[in-house]
Amino acid sequence: MANPTPSNIYPSLSYDNASEAIDWLCSAFGFTKRLMVPGPDGTVRHSELSLGPGVIMVSSTKPDENRMSPRRLSGLHQVLTVLIEDPDDHYAKAKAAGAEIVAELKNEEYGARGYMAKDLEGHMWYFGTYQPGIYWDA
Repeated sequence: MANPTPSNIYPSLSYDNASEAIDWLCSAFGFTKRLMVPGPDGTVRHSELSLGPGVIMVSSTKPDENRMSPRRLSGLHQVLTVLIEDPDDHYAKAKAAGAEIVAELKNEEYGARGYMAKDLEGHMWYFGTYQPGIYWDA
């Protein structure tokens, strides 16, 4: 069993083709598989992926539970922000793996550096040096 994560928030994302999404998230964004629980007919009942100390959960869509891929929804519903050490290197690898870049790599006016990408089913991701409580005054 994988070690527990120090995070207390675990985003759970649904994909029409969760197996393909998991492989893509690992190759494009650098996640690693921690746990994989197969479901019927090639679906994914539950999985856990790590990037640094963070963990996301990925599963197949479940329309009867209103878990849908963003490709079936209109508008932007969320952006996952991931702290990474080297946004330039991460950006290059994601772009080379075919990630759709929706905001180019840049230095933000508040001091962070990062970029925004859309994954293969439309989930939005911001990868950069942003850390809550560091860049903005309360």
